[in-house]
Amino acid sequence: MNSNDIQTELHAGDLPPGLSFGPSVAVDTETMGLNPHRDRLCLVQLSGGDGTCHLVQFAKGSYDAPNLKRLLGDPDITKLFHFARFDVAVIRRYLGIACRPVYCTKIASKMTRTYTDRHGLKDLCRDLLGVELSKEQQTSDWGAASLAPQQLRYAAGDVVHLHALRERLDALLAREGRAALAQACFDFLPARAELDLLGWDAPNIFEH
Repeated sequence: MNSNDIQTELHAGDLPPGLSFGPSVAVDTETMGLNPHRDRLCLVQLSGGDGTCHLVQFAKGSYDAPNLKRLLGDPDITKLFHFARFDVAVIRRYLGIACRPVYCTKIASKMTRTYTDRHGLKDLCRDLLGVELSKEQQTSDWGAASLAPQQLRYAAGDVVHLHALRERLDALLAREGRAALAQACFDFLPARAELDLLGWDAPNIFEH
């Protein structure tokens, strides 16, 4: 799947009612920066792995979004992330939702692809799926009132491949006998995000 095959649907403030993503939904966020206390949530992207991305854009200070919150808080739907630690913290901070259960492709990659130090989403898509992602819009102004088509395509690219990546990473976790350990890490991620929000990101309380 290349960027031209991805379908995007932009929603203002919330998902439409009745929208279903199945038993797992890929999720990503775009913010004004990397400090969740300072840099507001601007966009949440979601995909059921079918090549379509739904994007929820937030006006500053407006985070009601009952349909989105219901989805993210549903204990029967697995939320797929790449670097879940950040996105789960941002969602907790701005939407008040503790995402569970979660799956993180970055953690799965680090636990299986120990022959490399390249675990970014661009690297995973290239190495495991043969897909080249563009990161040109990574430093865009996501707080703009109107998002450009190239911004939407970039944001969609961060979620539409996560289901396929999970399938390949699950096979690697099983092959290396690390599936149970990975699941324990995924289960801990909401608590890790809460620690970050409370100021225990640095110093790390798990260090000496």
